[in-house]
Amino acid sequence: MAFYDLSKQERAELVSEIGKRIFDDLQTSRFNALHSYFADDDTYIRKSAYLSVGRIYTTHSTLQIKIIETLKTLSAEDNFKIRQTVINAAGEIGKHEFENVQEFFDKGLFDIHHSPRNAVIGSIKKMGEVNPLPVLAWAKKYLHHPDKEIRREICHGIELRGRKHPADILPLLRELQFDKTRRVRSTLVHVIGQVAYKKGCIETVVSHLKDWENKELVTEALKEIIDVHRRYRDFAAMSQKQAEKYLLENIPEGL
Repeated sequence: MAFYDLSKQERAELVSEIGKRIFDDLQTSRFNALHSYFADDDTYIRKSAYLSVGRIYTTHSTLQIKIIETLKTLSAEDNFKIRQTVINAAGEIGKHEFENVQEFFDKGLFDIHHSPRNAVIGSIKKMGEVNPLPVLAWAKKYLHHPDKEIRREICHGIELRGRKHPADILPLLRELQFDKTRRVRSTLVHVIGQVAYKKGCIETVVSHLKDWENKELVTEALKEIIDVHRRYRDFAAMSQKQAEKYLLENIPEGL
């Protein structure tokens, strides 16, 4: 039976059982439950497993070295679901101690399967939101990587931090303004739009875009900002007309 086919109480009991079995595994170095849960076909079972690992790491300092060693072992598994869950578990740890799990993201960026690579993007988002300094410093190293997909993934990964703190990521985004790959450029424009519609954010975005040299890219970004205010009209701080008016008043040469 799938996780969400269970009742709320049954789900809570299952999550508790998963945590207990993983804790027992780590204490006894058996790892049967860890392996099973990390490989489970149900996304929510795997999520419960990596969240449990993150909680155990935080609350049981004596098991931290064991957890890192275990994740390293599991990251070499052939099953991509296991590798994906390892990265998600590392992401939970990286919310507080990124340096201890950085190697998982250095490796995961180049995984042969898209699922672990997507887990890297998701983990960058959740880590960058609460632990931005080391995560963004790490991300910056890959902004000019020869592989266009690496550049795109990094651009996408830092988006969430920018939604509340656009000034933190705009200097990094600026480094991609002359990227010649359309897929990277599209992601860059998308991210700029996503960090511009919350209260106080459009002002920060515009102040940075004024100094960008690639005026063609700036025009694309401004059009995206206007359209985002239409698509997210129920959540945006301004209406589409107000956003367009603000842009015309503050950066008219871009439109």
